[in-house]
This record gives sequence, structure tokens and C-alpha cells, in this order.
Amino acid sequence: MSNPSPEPDSVDLRPLPGSEPRSAPRAIQAAGPVPADTTIEITLVMRRRGELPDPAAAAPIPASALAADYGADPADVDLVTATVTALGARVLSVHPAARLVRIEGTAAALSRMFGTSLELVTSQDPAAGMVSHRVRTTALSVPAVLDGIVTAVLGLDDRPQARPRLHVAQPHAVSTSYTPVQLGRIYRFPAGTDGDGHTIAIIELGGGFTQGDLDSYFAGLGVSGPVVTAVGVDGGANTPEHDPSGADGEVLLDIEVAGALAPAAAIVVYFAPNTDAGFVDAVSAAAHATPTPTAISISWGQSEDAWTGQARTAFDQALADAALLGVTVTVAAGDDGSTDGGSDGRAHVDFPSSSPHALACGGTRLDADPTTGQVHAETVWNNGVGRGATGGGVSDAFGQPSWQAGAGVPARRGKAGR
Repeated sequence: MSNPSPEPDSVDLRPLPGSEPRSAPRAIQAAGPVPADTTIEITLVMRRRGELPDPAAAAPIPASALAADYGADPADVDLVTATVTALGARVLSVHPAARLVRIEGTAAALSRMFGTSLELVTSQDPAAGMVSHRVRTTALSVPAVLDGIVTAVLGLDDRPQARPRLHVAQPHAVSTSYTPVQLGRIYRFPAGTDGDGHTIAIIELGGGFTQGDLDSYFAGLGVSGPVVTAVGVDGGANTPEHDPSGADGEVLLDIEVAGALAPAAAIVVYFAPNTDAGFVDAVSAAAHATPTPTAISISWGQSEDAWTGQARTAFDQALADAALLGVTVTVAAGDDGSTDGGSDGRAHVDFPSSSPHALACGGTRLDADPTTGQVHAETVWNNGVGRGATGGGVSDAFGQPSWQAGAGVPARRGKAGR
């Protein structure tokens, strides 16, 4: 879009709340500063032009009303794009309804613009082994004229943000399993409902699928498979690696479960980089898509403490947009029990499932008759330490929503939470 202007020598900056850097990644190996001329793409999140009503108490509204009443103010958009251009960045895209501006600039220009420095490191990706990425060394600031207008700067630190919530049991550990069609019968999925006229969005941060794999699976179930479309966000793409125990397994599982129960629905899979910016941008793209999806499925996450405050807030607000548009967002609650895989030995809940605007989905161990649908027993899934267990608990980041006030949720450190 717009071209960058010559970079000024200094910028008048103001602190950006919630941007304090996360703790260092595991098994970190430093490789030195990011070269000054490296081109980096990031996402800026802007404030709303009006206060969002409580989606739990409000009727869904059309996308046009959300954009007009709760999107970005056009004056804010103009000021943000003009300011970053004057400071040496280039505007790639603007999404006023989602309040997002995508920009690119050199490491030198962006470090100056947001008051930080960037280092290259190699660390352990929970989903993909050792990876090289950037980290920032300080909290962020924003140009003074954008203070209060830009509420998040995402993507400068591009460490892996989430991991797929997929746990593959050892063959000897699986006593009984059910197909999605059988589960639909057991849980009384409405008869005659096939998803016709609806769109299901699925968020993926890695892996991919092949049409051949899907065709084989649905043929084995005796189900006419759905039409599945892949959409790339921020450079993400459908890149199957033929690893069923990794991200590919999550992608295929997500599509196959949804497609088996709603074979006539349109399924749109959004692939994005596994970063805070990629995750937020993918959910925003899905929520604001045309047609508006009926549901968004997310099977990726990470413990709340692994997110910056600004990223959690930006993500939660994207989920709030979805809720106000009438979109149900289902999110896996995690598969590492009450610690959520944290290294500090303390209890943590998984985000984004802990957002009050998401429907958190835990795991159970089921004993049922798939022919009659009779349930003999159902208990919380817990195979023991290191072997997989459903996530859950009380949020440290989000207060208790009104609709949970009577649910008997225990206080956490003396504070009520979601």
C-alpha cells in the first residue's frame, strides 16, 4: 500500500501497557542481534470506536454494524498509517472492522518505532523441535501520537506461541474408540442435521491436509465428505508434512470430526504462522469472513502465562467480535492437566480456552454403546503425569463472568476467576 518515508533519528515514545516481554524460551541458544536490514512484518491492533456490549447479554449483530459501531475509527486508521509510514514502515493491509493494520519495515526502523531491540535465538518449539526466531529484550512503546490508539504490537517476537492440543495414545492404551458418527449418536446429535447452509472455520498454526487423505477417511465412514477450502493468513499455507502424530494429525482430526457430523457444511481452514500475530490474525480473519461462520474451532493453545498481556487482550477482543457476530468459538482446554505443561510446577489454565468469549472443551473417558447410544460411564480424562489429561482450572487473567457466578467456581488465591 503506502511507501515508507525516510526514517527520523529519534521518536517520541510512550509505554505500551501489557507489552512486558515473556520469560525466555526453553533451551534458548542466542545467535546475536537481528540484522538491521532484516524485513519484518507485524500486526498493530487499534482501539475500538465504541465500547463493546457484553456479547453474553446482547443479540448478535450484522458485520456492518460491528464495523460501524465497534471497529476502528477512520481518523485513527489514518493517523496510524500516516505515522508508521513517516517513521519508515510500509502499510501492507488495513482491516478497520477487526481494528488491524499489517505493516512491514526493517528491524532497525521497527525497533526505533517501538523502543526495543531484537535478538535472534534458537529454542524448543513444543510442536516442531528446535526453531530459530526473534525475541525482544524490553517492553514496547509506541509513538506518542498513537498513545491509547494502538493497543497491541504483535509479531516482533515471533517465537512459537501455541501447540496443537493433540495427544496420541499408545496402541496398547486404547481400550475403546468411537467414530465421530458414533459419538453423534451417543450425544444425541440432532437427526437430519448435516450442516447445509453453514460454514465451519478451523484455525491451524501448522501442518496441513491432502484431499486424498480426506477422501479415504470419509469413504471409510460411508460419509460424503464436505467441501474443504484452505485460506492462508500472514503467509501461512496448507503444508502437509505426512506426520500424523504432529500438526498434520491435529489438522486432519479437526476436519474429519467436523466433516463427519456436518458433511454438507462448508469447511474453511485458516492456516497462519504459529506466532501471537498469526494466531490473532487468523481468528480475526475467520470471524470477519463473508459469509460469517456458524462456528470457529481452535485446537491450539498455551498456558496463560506464556502470553503477553497485550496479546491475550487482543485475542480476547477478537473472540468478543466473534461472539457479538453470533459465532460460537470452541477451544480445546489443553491436554497436560492442571499445570498445562508449565515448567514452574504451578497450576495454569490454557489460553485461548480461558477467554470468557470462548467455549472451553475438555476431555473425558467414555464407555458407551454406539449402537443404542447408551452411556455406561463417563469420567474426566486423566492418564497420569506425562501421559495426557484434560486441562482446566481457574483463570489468572480473566475475572469470573456473570454467567458463572452461581456455578460454584472456587476462588484462586482469594480471587474469583473464569
